[in-house]
Amino acid sequence: MSVVKINVLTVPPEQRETLEKRFASRAHAVENSDGFEWFELLRPVEGTDTYLVYTRWRDEESFQAWMEGPMKAAHHGTAGGEGGERPKPAATGSTLWSFEVVQQAAPKGE
Repeated sequence: MSVVKINVLTVPPEQRETLEKRFASRAHAVENSDGFEWFELLRPVEGTDTYLVYTRWRDEESFQAWMEGPMKAAHHGTAGGEGGERPKPAATGSTLWSFEVVQQAAPKGE
């Protein structure tokens, strides 16, 4: 079954818009990765400054291949163009949670 990776990001209120814009500008970067199944960026509604970045993968090997290839390149390149500096991270902390999907359900009739 699939594996789920949830990146737990601590984002100060003044950086929320920046974080969301950055994800929107690279939203399609992961979609063509082998083994990729799903992505969601979850914004906190109340009582926390924690965003969740949810991705689901066919298997652990697919996730690791993405981490070592496209994701690594995207996070270690320069975003400012020629001679540009990488922008400061919007999140002040990050933790990766890993899960195996053991049960799932979809709406009936779809």
